[in-house]
Amino acid sequence: MESGEEIEIADDNNEFSSVMGRKYSPVMAHDNDNSAVVEMSSVRPGSSSSSSLPNHDLKKVKVGVHPNMASDEREESLANHNTNGPQRESKLELFGFDSLVNILGLKSMTGDQIQAPSSPRDGEDVTLTFEQPKPTADKSGTLMGVFMPCLQNILGIIYYIRFTWIVGLAGIGESLLVVACCGSCTFLTTVSLSAIATNGAMKGGGPYYLIGRALGPEVGVSIGLCFFLGNAISGAIYVLGAVETFLNAVPSAGIFRETITRVNGTDIAEPITSPSLHDLQIYGIVVSILLCFVVFGGVKMINRVAPAFLVPVIFSLLCIFVGIFSARHDRPAVGITGLKLESFKNNWGSAYQMTNNAGIPDPNGKIYWDFNALVGLFFPAVTGIMAGSNRSASLKDTQRSIPVGTLAATLTTTGLYLVSVLLFGAVATRDKLLTDRLLTATVAWPFPAIVYVGIILSTLGAALQSLTGAPRLLAAIANDDILPVLNYFKVADGHEPHAATLFTVFICIGCVVIGNIDLVSPTSTMFYLVCYAGVNLSCFLLDLLDAPSWRPRWKFHHWSLSLVGALLCIVIMFLISWAFTIVSLALASLIYYYVSIKGKAGDWGDGFKSAYFQLALRSLRSLGANQVHPKNWYPIPLVFCRPWGKLPENVPCHPKLADFANCMKKKGRGMSIFVSIIDGDYHERAEDAKEACKQLSTYIDYKQCEGVAEIVVAPNMSEGFRGIVQTMGLGNLKPNIIVMRYPEIWRSENLTDIPATFVGIINDCIVANKAVVIVKGLDEWPNEYQRQYGTIDLYWIVRDGGLMLLLSQLLLTKDSFEGCKIQVFCIAEEDSDAEGLKADVKKFLYDLRMQAEVIVLTMKSWEAQGEQQESVEAFSGAQQRVASYLEVMKQQAQRDGTPLIADGKPVFVEEQQVEKFLYTTLKLNIMVQKYSRMAAVVLVSLPPPPLNHPATFYMEYMDLLVENIPRLLIVRGYHKDVVTLFT
Repeated sequence: MESGEEIEIADDNNEFSSVMGRKYSPVMAHDNDNSAVVEMSSVRPGSSSSSSLPNHDLKKVKVGVHPNMASDEREESLANHNTNGPQRESKLELFGFDSLVNILGLKSMTGDQIQAPSSPRDGEDVTLTFEQPKPTADKSGTLMGVFMPCLQNILGIIYYIRFTWIVGLAGIGESLLVVACCGSCTFLTTVSLSAIATNGAMKGGGPYYLIGRALGPEVGVSIGLCFFLGNAISGAIYVLGAVETFLNAVPSAGIFRETITRVNGTDIAEPITSPSLHDLQIYGIVVSILLCFVVFGGVKMINRVAPAFLVPVIFSLLCIFVGIFSARHDRPAVGITGLKLESFKNNWGSAYQMTNNAGIPDPNGKIYWDFNALVGLFFPAVTGIMAGSNRSASLKDTQRSIPVGTLAATLTTTGLYLVSVLLFGAVATRDKLLTDRLLTATVAWPFPAIVYVGIILSTLGAALQSLTGAPRLLAAIANDDILPVLNYFKVADGHEPHAATLFTVFICIGCVVIGNIDLVSPTSTMFYLVCYAGVNLSCFLLDLLDAPSWRPRWKFHHWSLSLVGALLCIVIMFLISWAFTIVSLALASLIYYYVSIKGKAGDWGDGFKSAYFQLALRSLRSLGANQVHPKNWYPIPLVFCRPWGKLPENVPCHPKLADFANCMKKKGRGMSIFVSIIDGDYHERAEDAKEACKQLSTYIDYKQCEGVAEIVVAPNMSEGFRGIVQTMGLGNLKPNIIVMRYPEIWRSENLTDIPATFVGIINDCIVANKAVVIVKGLDEWPNEYQRQYGTIDLYWIVRDGGLMLLLSQLLLTKDSFEGCKIQVFCIAEEDSDAEGLKADVKKFLYDLRMQAEVIVLTMKSWEAQGEQQESVEAFSGAQQRVASYLEVMKQQAQRDGTPLIADGKPVFVEEQQVEKFLYTTLKLNIMVQKYSRMAAVVLVSLPPPPLNHPATFYMEYMDLLVENIPRLLIVRGYHKDVVTLFT
C-alpha cells in the first residue's frame, strides 16, 4: 500500500464498524516525538454513521508545542508539524511505536552495545537505515562442518605409530585404562563445551572466545595463549610423525641410519632399522618450511580439500582391521600370531621398562616408561575436540552441530581406540608390539603401503590444520586488543594472519629440532589440558551461578560434571609430570598476571561479574556504576506496596504482589525492594515509619521473598515516589524495574487524585530510566501452588530491550506457569512484509534460546476485525467522559481567563488526536480479547503518557486498553538491553 493512500473501514454486518466508518492513512514516525498512532479523520459530514455517534463537538487545539519552548524551537516544531503532517505520523502513536521491522536489526543485542533509540522525551531524532542483506557463503552441516574436522584432528599420528607400542608396554588391561582416562577427560570437556557453545552465537577464537567470555579477559587470554602453544606444538608432532613414517617406509631416503641389533641385551635375528635423530630434524625442518609456503599461498584451498585427506585415512583403517582378522591366514609373519586367546592372555599385563630414544627396549636406555608417561604420550590422540567450535562462523546451525558433531566424533574415536586395544593385544606377541612401531602397516591388508599413505596424508592434513588454526587463534586474541604486546599479530577482517603464521611456524620448527615425538607430545598435552580445564571451569561457574542469560540449548550438563572434568584434567597433568604441570600452570599464571597489569579492561559479561552481583559488597567495588552487560542483568524490582485502595491493618503489602515479585526471579535469585510511603512530616512520623518497616520486613520473610523493606515519609505519594526513584539502591544494585498494581478502583470510588499520581509515577520512571511493570487483575494472580495452563501471550509493540521476552521466560521457570507456552504477537504496519517479519522474529527468538510461537498481525487484519457490543459501549462511554472533562476545563479556562489547565499545569489538547488514542487502545483491546481469551497471562507494552494531555485522559486510554482482560502485565522497558544473542 502506498504511503499516502487512504483506506476505508466499513462492515455492514457489524454495528460498530458501520458506526466508526473512518478514513485511515498509514504514516511515518513524527520527527519530534518518534511515535506512532492510528490516524483517524473526522466523520465525513453527511455520512450515515455520523448520526449514530454521540454528538460531541470536539474542537481542535494545536498539540506538540510546549509553552516553555524557545521561540525558534517553537517555530521549527510548528513548521515540522505543518509541512510533514500526516505523512510524518505513524500508527500506534500512543505507544511510542518503533516498528518491529526496524527493531529487528537488534544491533545492541547482536553485537557491541550501542546507544538505544531516543524516547519522545529525549527530543532527538532517530534515523534508521535499511540495507539489503549481504549474501552469505554456503554453510556447513553437522557432518562436514563438525564431525569430519573433529574426527580428522582426533584420529592422528599417535594411533598409527605409537598405539601398538603403548599396548605392548602397558598391556591390554592398563591400555584400556589409559584410553578410558583420556577419553573420559575429553568426553566431560565436550559436554561442557556443548553447553557453553549453545548458550549463544560465537565469534572467532574458538575455546579462547568461550573461556574469555565466561571467565573474563585475563583468564581467557592466558588460557588462549596456552591453547595456541598446544596447537603450534601439535604441528611439530604431526610433521615428525609424517617424516618418521616416510623414513620407515623408505629407509634408503635416510642420510643417517641407525641399526639396532640387540634388544634387552640379547641378539636378535633381524636387525631393527630406525630413523636417525638428524634425519628427523633435517626432513622435519624442510617439511615445516614447505607447509609454511602452502599455508601462505592457499589457505582457502586447504579448507576446501581438508576433508579429502580423511578419505585415505578411513580407507587405511579399514585395511588395518581387515588385515587383523585375516592375519596368519594369507601372510604369515614373525611375531604376528593372528587373533589368538593365548596372545591376549600374554599381553594382558604390563611390561614397563627402559627404552632408547627410538623406543626400543634397552636396559641401558635413558627413558623409563610407566603408566603416567604413557598417558602423556597418548593424550594428543584424543585432542582435537575444538575443531568444530573453531568453525562456528561457517556452520548452518551452531547450537545443534557443535554438540552433536563433537560428541559423535569423541565417542566414535574412543570406541575405536578401545576396540583396537583388544585387537592389537590379541594379534601379535609382546616383542612384536614393542619393536615394530609401524605394526599397523605390517598387519594391513593387502600391503603396508596403504597405511603409509594414510599416515602421511593424515599427518600432513592435521599439520596444515594446526598451522592454519593456531595463527587465527593468536590473531583473534590480538584483535580483542586486551594485550598490547600482541598488536603485531592483529589482522583486519578478510586478511590472512601472516605475522601470526610465521610465529607459529617458528615455534613448530623449534619443537621439530627436538626430533622425538615421545618428548614433544607430553608438552603439547599439558597445554591442551590447561585449555580443557578452563572450558570445564567456565561451564562449572556459569552453571553454578545460573544467571538469567545462562540458557544453553544443550540440556545434558550439570555443574558437577564440569567440576569432575576440570579436576580430571588437573589430575592427568600431575600424573604425566608434576614438573611439567607446575611449569604450565606457572606460565598461565604469569600471562594472567601480565594481562591484569598491562592489559586493557574489557567487560565481556563473564561469569565472575555475575558472581559479584550475588556478593553485594564486591559487586559494588568491581562493577561501579557502569551499565550492566545484558548477560549479567538481573531484575531488581522495586515493589510499590502502597495499594490503590486499602488492606487490612496487619497486611502491609498485597500478598499477590509479593508472589509476583518472586516470579521475576530465576530460581528465587535476585533482590527485591519493597517500598511503602507514609504521608506526613518526617519528624512527626519517623517512629511510625520504623514500625511499619519492621512489619513489612516480617511480612517479606513470611512470604519467603528475597528482598529488603523500605518506608519513606513524604508530604504526599508523588513526592515520596520521586525521592525513592532517585535515591533507592547503591551502584548497580539500584532497582531497575518498578512494580505496582493497576489502579482499577479510581473511577468506581471517585478517587480523583489517582490519575495525576499514577501518571506522575510513570513519568518519573521514564525520566529516571526505570522499567515499569503494572499488574492488572492482581487479585487473580496465582500463587506458587496454583497451576496455570494455556499460553503466555506477548503483544510486542515497542522496543523494550527484550524485557517483555525475558519476563515471559522467567515466568516459565515458576511451578505455576511451567505448563504454559509462549506466544509472541507482533504488530506490523500494512506495507510491511508480514512473512519476512515472522521469519526474522522466529530466528531472533531461536538465537535467544527462547521457545515461542510467533504470530504477526498486520494493521490491515487489525482494522478488519469486528467489535463486540461491550467494546462499543466502552468506547462511547470513554468519548462521553473525555468530552465532559474537556468541557469542564474549557468553562474553567473561560471563567478564569487562562489557558486550559489540568493537574495544575497548562495542557494542549488536539481533540482528533485524543479520539485516535482512544480508538488505538480500543482496537488493541479487541485484538487481545480475540486471540488471548484463554491465555494464562497477557503482556502488553505500556504506552507513555502523551505530552500535555490531562492525566484523566490517559487513564481513559488505559481503562479502554485493559477492559475485560482478567490478568494483564503492562510493561515498559528502558534504554538498556536485558537479553543478548552471544554466549
